[in-house]
Amino acid sequence: MVESTSVVIPAFNEAASIGSLVTNLRAAGHWHEVLVIDDGSTDETATRAAAAGARVVHHPYNKGNGAAVKSGIRRATGTFVLIVDADGQHPAADATRLVAHLDAYDLVVGARMSHTQAGAARRAGNAFLNWIASYLTEQPIPDLTSGFRAARRECLLEFLHLLPNGFSTPTTTTLAFMKAGYSVRFVPIEAGRRQGESKIRLGADGVGFLLILLKLITIFSPLRIFLPISAASFLVGAGYALWTIVTQSHVTNSSVLLILFSVVVLLVGLISEQISSLRFEGRS
Repeated sequence: MVESTSVVIPAFNEAASIGSLVTNLRAAGHWHEVLVIDDGSTDETATRAAAAGARVVHHPYNKGNGAAVKSGIRRATGTFVLIVDADGQHPAADATRLVAHLDAYDLVVGARMSHTQAGAARRAGNAFLNWIASYLTEQPIPDLTSGFRAARRECLLEFLHLLPNGFSTPTTTTLAFMKAGYSVRFVPIEAGRRQGESKIRLGADGVGFLLILLKLITIFSPLRIFLPISAASFLVGAGYALWTIVTQSHVTNSSVLLILFSVVVLLVGLISEQISSLRFEGRS
């Protein structure tokens, strides 16, 4: 597996960690290739990556973590792709553990143990996203946002057009693989302390993650969104109508509008579900 795997490392101003990361990865296994995608760095990221033995792909300016991952997937020539964050959080020994499962699984995610995730606010935010994603996909997701993952390259290419240029590539790939029916495995890992400053901002990027989560589910399984909204509107409208009949002997316009709204939402959800099913017709 290792010999058929291309390692993709998106990096932006990670000179402090990129050299040792590449060196440790090359010592851990005989990879097909190690690609560092220098996403417009202004420090010595590219120089140190090349000195450690990686093939460096340059972006002329900073495009975003997701854009760097997409460049790496396009440039990779291995059967499998291992994506590793450049901040030094992921031990090189765990890379071979993830890749070892690719004989039976299409996507293998390094699920960080909760106590190794930095900051209480970050842990709480990730736990909330994991809970939402587990509900929407109807499958347990212990770590939705881990950037440490390995997959079959042909499967990644299938969803390349869905990947955002920002920090939501892990979220997108996890949900896309699960909703498409591919086999996904989560392997527990202990993440180390990152070197340098995190590029993720909890407020802005957290909202972005949530929006992309909802967007992907409306693409792959829209009724998981539309049906609860429709049911809640109908129950409120019907309950209010019964209350006004008993207390005022008539049905108010508000009750009628809520019930009609629930019907419209349900119909839109059914149409969206049919459109979603068409997406997978003729898939290889």
